[in-house]
Amino acid sequence: MSKNKRPADRNHYTVIAQAIEYIRANLRRQPSLAEIASAVELSEFHLQRVFSEWAGISPKRFLQYLTKEYARNSLLSSNDLLNASLESGLSGPGRLHDLMVTCEAMSPGEIKQQGLGWCINYGLARSPFGIAMIAWTERGIVGLSFHDLDQPELSQALQQTWPMAELQRNDPEAGQMIHRIFSRSVESARFHLLLKGSNFQIKVWEALLNIGTSQLISYTTMAQLAGSAKAHRAAGTALAENRIAFLIPCHRVIRGDGGTGIYHWGDSRKLALLAWEAAQRDS
Repeated sequence: MSKNKRPADRNHYTVIAQAIEYIRANLRRQPSLAEIASAVELSEFHLQRVFSEWAGISPKRFLQYLTKEYARNSLLSSNDLLNASLESGLSGPGRLHDLMVTCEAMSPGEIKQQGLGWCINYGLARSPFGIAMIAWTERGIVGLSFHDLDQPELSQALQQTWPMAELQRNDPEAGQMIHRIFSRSVESARFHLLLKGSNFQIKVWEALLNIGTSQLISYTTMAQLAGSAKAHRAAGTALAENRIAFLIPCHRVIRGDGGTGIYHWGDSRKLALLAWEAAQRDS
């Protein structure tokens, strides 16, 4: 592929993901802009433009957001805020400048019925992190996931999750919802989630709604926020079972040493999410 190929010829996230993979493989020596551009087969000018259009930052700034040192410092800062909130009797630091997200849990009877009598709308649209599939009912959003391709397996997996439900594809409305979720210009967007999980999983997911944009917490702190400080392994399992990406921000939970940990939709995508949110905060 020619290095003169314009960014518009490739989805921005595809370029970002390739850059992250290269940076992760060479993080110790801090690769130069020229090296990163060569790895993703773009000119330095076009690579700069991709990062600017994607997150409003330079590749150099993006590189700083990917370091363990940055993650550890963010973790310490967030933990101080969380500890102060817990000591004052609050469940978390609040999300004053974030999306307004509310949730309710499905009853055991509803879970047992596996979507019987429900109509679940779903659709796919481009997001800053690849293709996003969102699923929703009259009562709220039941799924949000990231993918690299639009494949038949995506709707099949949704049907397996809700075997008794009727599925209806609606890409136009899905596109509008995805735009509202990820647009930096849309303020006070409100979303309601319908959660399917165990009591502890629901507690973990509800606690995550109190974690603000670009704040990072450890798995141990996550368990503490969910009301069981020693259950960090169970908290990790709850994060892995989360099927509503971004809105339930499981990507903001990292290891205590600054490592990103495992992410259901890909470790590189988790790094992209964290760097993108940090850029929104600093812009």
